[in-house]
Amino acid sequence: MSRRPFTPKVVAANDLLKGDAVWQTEDDRWTRDIREAELIEDEAIAEDRLIFAMAQADIIVGAYLVDAEKTENGPAPVHFREAFRTRGPSNYLHGKQAEG
Repeated sequence: MSRRPFTPKVVAANDLLKGDAVWQTEDDRWTRDIREAELIEDEAIAEDRLIFAMAQADIIVGAYLVDAEKTENGPAPVHFREAFRTRGPSNYLHGKQAEG
């Protein structure tokens, strides 16, 4: 059984107090703009960065690695779920929710 090759990643999480999606930057900040995130192209470094993120339980919750690709504007998510998270919280009342 062969492993899939490593693909570039960013570290994602949720802000502990506000709940917003955040991404880890190369200088160890958390940003709400994925384009500022650190794009990690080495599997060992990605694992180290994830461990570092998970140790910041006073700032974030639920850190995990996200597939991303390099663009001229910075990292961008590969999958729909992560692209959706870049657009902000989805807990606002709209549509049928607003009618009730």
